Amino acid sequence: MSKLIYLDAPVLGELEKKYLCEAIDTGYVSSVGRFVEDFEKRFSDYLGVKKSVSVQSGTAALHISLYELGIKEGDEVIVPALTFVATANPVVYLKGKPVFVDIDPDTWNIDVNRIEEKITEKTKAIIPVHLYGNPADMNRINNIAKKYNLYVIEDATESLGAKYRGRYTGTIGDLGCFSFNGNKLITTGGGGMVVGNSEDRLDHIKYLVNQARDNRPEYYHSEIGFNYRMTNIEAALGIAQMERIDNLLEKKKIFNQIYREELKGLVRFQKEYDNAESSWWLTAVYIDRDIDIPELQKELSKRGIQTRRIFTPLVEFPMYRESRDKYPVSYRIFSNGLCLPSSPLNSEDDIFYVTKTLKEILG
Repeated sequence: MSKLIYLDAPVLGELEKKYLCEAIDTGYVSSVGRFVEDFEKRFSDYLGVKKSVSVQSGTAALHISLYELGIKEGDEVIVPALTFVATANPVVYLKGKPVFVDIDPDTWNIDVNRIEEKITEKTKAIIPVHLYGNPADMNRINNIAKKYNLYVIEDATESLGAKYRGRYTGTIGDLGCFSFNGNKLITTGGGGMVVGNSEDRLDHIKYLVNQARDNRPEYYHSEIGFNYRMTNIEAALGIAQMERIDNLLEKKKIFNQIYREELKGLVRFQKEYDNAESSWWLTAVYIDRDIDIPELQKELSKRGIQTRRIFTPLVEFPMYRESRDKYPVSYRIFSNGLCLPSSPLNSEDDIFYVTKTLKEILG
């Protein structure tokens, strides 16, 4: 098979070109223009929250959320050990300390049973991650947070469209953070969003991301601010992508179902909690046998199939180094896990080809 089967490539077309050309034709390609406000409103309406604030990245969303909630030097923030590094880094930007918790072996999200043992008098927040689009156990996380008077910042950067007990991920904690990187469900090229129902908090975040500039004729700044604004040209992409979102989600769910049906008994998949509905941003599998994942990837690549390894546990990195013996599940999933092609650019026939190839290789 000569065609490439994409892991996570975006779907872009004439609609995106139309809105981009409009932004260019008006000359509003930076932070001024109608698309930014329209995108924020449309995003809020979709999620059912009171306010959304667009920013430059998912990392910026997490950073400004932690800043707004008062995380400072010496504060501790609970973070899952298996996630993208951007979940932990913003804590360090504020001179706080990420405190890692191993993951649940079935859902691959933070192991709620292990959170309380990591809480100290310095703990100020929990950042649950909805890994690969699969919602974390938010009810129990929120109950723990309430018990210890902690904030909950949802890292929903991978889970746009996922639901937990009827509510969209990102809307269940104190603040929710999204990413629109080129590989996400919808993309603005880069970009991110902070959402929530506290209009005072979100209004202040909106102020902060615009360099904390007061609404006066002269340039006046009453606080330390950040240059985290989304551009009008990025938001133009976002508006077009929002018009595709239902179709993109449906394709990812269909692909996940094909994988589950065709690879049943050969690999293991992430499980969903009761009353949770993953967006299946990426379908990831665990191969429960002695296997060299990089070699498997090379073989799949020869056949035009893009894949990606599971995230490296954060405690493997020099700046967060801890004994791997403390995080056995994270290392087990990393060692034998693989993300499969999930881009809506693929067809159902493409996904069937991937499953056929995997069955041939794995036997």
